[in-house]
Amino acid sequence: MKITLKDGSVKEYPQAMSIIDIAHDLSEGLARVACAGEVNGEVKDLRTVIDGDCSLNILTDSDPEGLRVVRHTASHVMAQAVKRLFPDAKVTIGPAIDEGFYYDFDAEPFSREDLDKIEAEMKKIIKEGHELTRFILPRDEAIKFMEERGEPYKVELIQDLPEDAQISFYDQGGFVDLCAGPHLMSTKNIKAYKLTSSSMAYWRGDSNRAQLQRIYGTAFRKKEELEAYLEHLEDIKKRDHNKLGREMQLFTTVDVIGQGLPLILPKGTKMIMKMQRWIEDLEDKEWGYVRTKTPLMAKSDLYKMSGHWDHYKEGMFVLGDEEKDKEVLALRPMTCPFQYFCYKNTQHSYRDLPIRYGETSTLFRNEDSGEMHGLTRVRQFTISEGHLIVRPDQMVQEFKDCLAHAKYCLSVLGVEEDVTYHLSKWDPNNRAKYIGEPEVWEETEGHIRQMLQELNIPFTEDVGEAAFYGPKVDINAKNVYGKEDTMITIQWDALLAEQFDMYYVDQNGDKVRPYIIHRTSMGCYERTLAWLIEKYAGKFPTWLCPEQVRILPISEKYEEYAEEVRKELVKRDVDATVDNRSEKIGFKIREARLDRLPYMLVVGQQEAEDGTVSVRSRFAGDEGVKPLQEFIDQICEEIRTKEIRKEVQQEKTASEN
Repeated sequence: MKITLKDGSVKEYPQAMSIIDIAHDLSEGLARVACAGEVNGEVKDLRTVIDGDCSLNILTDSDPEGLRVVRHTASHVMAQAVKRLFPDAKVTIGPAIDEGFYYDFDAEPFSREDLDKIEAEMKKIIKEGHELTRFILPRDEAIKFMEERGEPYKVELIQDLPEDAQISFYDQGGFVDLCAGPHLMSTKNIKAYKLTSSSMAYWRGDSNRAQLQRIYGTAFRKKEELEAYLEHLEDIKKRDHNKLGREMQLFTTVDVIGQGLPLILPKGTKMIMKMQRWIEDLEDKEWGYVRTKTPLMAKSDLYKMSGHWDHYKEGMFVLGDEEKDKEVLALRPMTCPFQYFCYKNTQHSYRDLPIRYGETSTLFRNEDSGEMHGLTRVRQFTISEGHLIVRPDQMVQEFKDCLAHAKYCLSVLGVEEDVTYHLSKWDPNNRAKYIGEPEVWEETEGHIRQMLQELNIPFTEDVGEAAFYGPKVDINAKNVYGKEDTMITIQWDALLAEQFDMYYVDQNGDKVRPYIIHRTSMGCYERTLAWLIEKYAGKFPTWLCPEQVRILPISEKYEEYAEEVRKELVKRDVDATVDNRSEKIGFKIREARLDRLPYMLVVGQQEAEDGTVSVRSRFAGDEGVKPLQEFIDQICEEIRTKEIRKEVQQEKTASEN
């Protein structure tokens, strides 16, 4: 057989060989660091036997997929350590993930002290140097094997496999785990690892199933890489909006109010108001939208007409019982059916279209308790929602414009480079989830695919992520922990106009069904605020800051002038305050820095006499003395253009000191 290696060279072998044996033949040094093999582009266990011509790349821990194998094996070592220390714990699943690995256990919650003990036990297991050996059992024997070991979750996983399946196991020093691999040859090949946290999880992600305890960890090829990652985790903790947003008094939550129902405090409210006014001005004055205001709830009849009752009822807050009450209401999870009736209120001709309805909508979704987090996953939120009623011949251009508007908003916020684009498609194997015929889905998905390609927007295609009535473009971003959330959605809808009997009169006097675009300009304001907190670590662009300028009088003698300065700034819509506390000026400056303010204006005798201000900024440190009007003109221009000023290193250092 002929083996084509990564460098293009070809090795010939007269008989079948395992990947690890080929690695030994190529280089003993390579074999020592090998983690897996990539055979014809597919990652395989080192134990895999090759018996025909193929391409082969020996993966080491310097390759992403090789490092993933290290982490996968580390998760098994962690599970073995847990079983040694907590014999009654039941193991479930333990995959490698982008930043490391996790394993879920049916056990009591783990403390940080428990994690330290587990780490110490992992060290022993690694030092013992257990070889990992793979074996296969028929399904019935595999079920019996795991039943005898008292692992009910593994039994359930096996029972879900086909009856003729051959079940793969790995044994490391007596700890046996159900697993398809791939794995390292020995536990001693794990060099640097750390257990980072623990949390609650549900079995198979279902809140109606057992609550489990999840342990997160990571592993790297070198200690230095692990230390760098742990430093990164510390930075993440500082940026976590759930922590930082509370520290900055942007929002809070209260148990008696409820999970997923945050209180947006005055500073956070001001930031959301600034974003909302900006978006509404863009939509109303530049993008040709007309604004609606619709109810927060409706009878179940409306949602039955739209299809949400059949496809989304579990995610809604329903008020009443259909079996007992004459009228059942539900809080709205979306605005589209309401705006359709705004359209139906008047007959329209082809000349009237497109009609672009915009609404700052408060929506309600019954999220699972385990899914909610800070401002990113909540039960009540506000969104820059809109629905465009268009002729079929207008659909492509209007959809492109919606994409352009979304990209513009992301650019202004400074996050355009942080997002990924996804074509969310239907799943033809799950017909019950969707309405419409396959031909409609294939045509609409094709239009979106072509648009994204024409606009040179890189994207991935996600099967099963479409709305029940049409495909969409999801613009996603990751939070500091790597979890991806959808920030902006643009949906193609060629189906709901039929269900609502929406039409326009064409040039021939015939009634024609319009197409509909469901879209957001910036998405959910709460989630966007969380994103910005983490992106900027609380050091927001000046136009977004709830407090843009703080005036610091050197002593109470100059408070009157400080107040005059504040009034002049407020006249020009600059958010300014005066710090009148009887503290030393150095203390006031340090506090303003800790509050991440963009500008401080120090005023004393000379400034009061000359009508000037001594400017200190987050961006350039001491900017010197400027005439008051000059500073006002400068900051107003910065706010008007929504400029994102870069901070200089010396100012950061000074702030930290």
